[in-house]
Amino acid sequence: MKPLTIGLISDTHGLLRPQALDALRGSDFLIHAGDIGDPGILEQLAAIAPLTAVRGNNDIDSAYDGVPERAWLELDALRIYILHNRNELDPRTAWSAERCPAAVISGHSHKPMSERRDGVLYVNPGSCGPRRFKLPVSVGRLLIVGTQVEAQLIELALD
Repeated sequence: MKPLTIGLISDTHGLLRPQALDALRGSDFLIHAGDIGDPGILEQLAAIAPLTAVRGNNDIDSAYDGVPERAWLELDALRIYILHNRNELDPRTAWSAERCPAAVISGHSHKPMSERRDGVLYVNPGSCGPRRFKLPVSVGRLLIVGTQVEAQLIELALD
């Protein structure tokens, strides 16, 4: 059975690198976890696959009025919760026991990370926009088979 692939991107800050687009091509769905920086980036991503996006703390002008601060991507019985800053997440109020996500996708820190806690997979694909400090430039993906969800973090090779 071929896994369902969800491409993950965050913190583009107005820079959508060709390497990021290449890494996301072939995804069944895409998630942008905020700090978009240029609304045209959402159009480019939506041309690749159905896109769910949230705005980040830097997406403050009126161009982002239609972009929510938090979102759910629901694929049959599997749910994915998306927000920009994981530090603003309180699982006790963000969802109920009946509507618990399989994964939570966030950005903000620019640090790629994947960890499972209390049965929920937390993933930050890192930043693929302008490099911050010495952090890697990266994207990610979720691979889903049935109700099993695994994450891959992908460091982009830059010229």
